[in-house]
Amino acid sequence: MKINQAYISISKNKKVDIKNLPNLITGTRIILAPTLLLLSSNSVLFVLVYITACLSDMMDGYLARRMKTTSDFGATLDSVADFLFVIIMLIIMIPLIELSLNTIMWISGITVIRVTSLIVGYIRHRKLAFLHTYANKATGLVLISIPILFNIIDLDILMFITCILASLSAIEELIINLTVRQLKRNIKWFMEV
Repeated sequence: MKINQAYISISKNKKVDIKNLPNLITGTRIILAPTLLLLSSNSVLFVLVYITACLSDMMDGYLARRMKTTSDFGATLDSVADFLFVIIMLIIMIPLIELSLNTIMWISGITVIRVTSLIVGYIRHRKLAFLHTYANKATGLVLISIPILFNIIDLDILMFITCILASLSAIEELIINLTVRQLKRNIKWFMEV
């Protein structure tokens, strides 16, 4: 594979525009996420697909910033991929773990806040308003760690930490979407408003 200024040459006749590489990586996560539904959650293949999807989440934004190819489209695509990945992992994980009614209600409340934030953001900015705040990144890190940690850390403690972080990040995102005049997807936290 040769890398030049604008293209990656993958064969003699095929070239991929390197500026699209972060979006291609994000697209891979969109494809891998539903694939997890078809695999046994205790199989090696499941773990490999899961790890690949998680790594793609870390790489796409990093590469886009490093290559100076960030865009609203890429940020939105990344957020949609993250949202899809989280929903699919919830579908997979909830039957495997016993959650208390309080935790289920808490997760439902967080979902209502997130959906409200998206609706508010869409009404105010005419765009999907997923934000890349520090709190959202921390929540995402904890969420992708759950399948690994739930066998190590007491489930009640793990869910409490996760729900606290998810609540704070959801409320922060709603506050930002309610108060900013212009959508800034890469806003770091609510004090930048």
